[in-house]
Amino acid sequence: MHTPLIGISTYLENHVRWGVWQHRAAVLPAGYPRLVQRSGGCAVMLPPDVPERAEAVVSRLDGLVVSGGPDVEPVRYGAAPEPECGPPDRERDDWELALIGAALERGLPLLGICRGMQLLNVALGGTLVQHLEGHRGGPGVFAQHDVRPVAGTRLARALPEPVSVPTYHHQSLGSLGGGLVPGAYAEDGTVEAVELPGSEQHPFVLAVQWHPEEGEDTRVMRALVEAASGAPEPATAPPEPEVTRA
Repeated sequence: MHTPLIGISTYLENHVRWGVWQHRAAVLPAGYPRLVQRSGGCAVMLPPDVPERAEAVVSRLDGLVVSGGPDVEPVRYGAAPEPECGPPDRERDDWELALIGAALERGLPLLGICRGMQLLNVALGGTLVQHLEGHRGGPGVFAQHDVRPVAGTRLARALPEPVSVPTYHHQSLGSLGGGLVPGAYAEDGTVEAVELPGSEQHPFVLAVQWHPEEGEDTRVMRALVEAASGAPEPATAPPEPEVTRA
């Protein structure tokens, strides 16, 4: 297997300081590229760009990670912002939705993380719950909670047992986007992973609500890297039907 090239979407922040400099900068927590590297891939950062370039970018990649970040603007799923919803980042919304669309069109292996899971859901016509409690610590502090994989899913092949995961989010999925099935739940019923069942058109599309880049478990990212390298997936039974709860 070759070493696959994995693109990771990034922030574009106005005031970033290092040394004597303060500039607008494309930034990404180092946990993301390190997790790709530890999982056998080569990481490349994808700062926000004009959406028209997404297809050209995706055509050069073996896999795509849509990373965590700010709240998705509610207008993207036909809702008005609620008081708890954070300020929009329209440039990043435009870019990452274009990346997701291009990846789905090409059948590129795709992993969404936190915001990336929410954007995947929105891209496929789903909605978001704009605020919930109990899934983050204080400002800048990750919480831990258990997630339960759904038997028969791609996620359950990577994580066959319940696991404790690093989490920091206050939004979650409402109605699921077209074709998506739940891959894991939190103890309170929150959907913690979604995926498109494997097909020729979409061989690997998976998203998780937690932050694997903040932990030591490489299994979710390794599943993406293996798919991006062309390694065949083992056959699995279809996921068991479950009731989706917002």
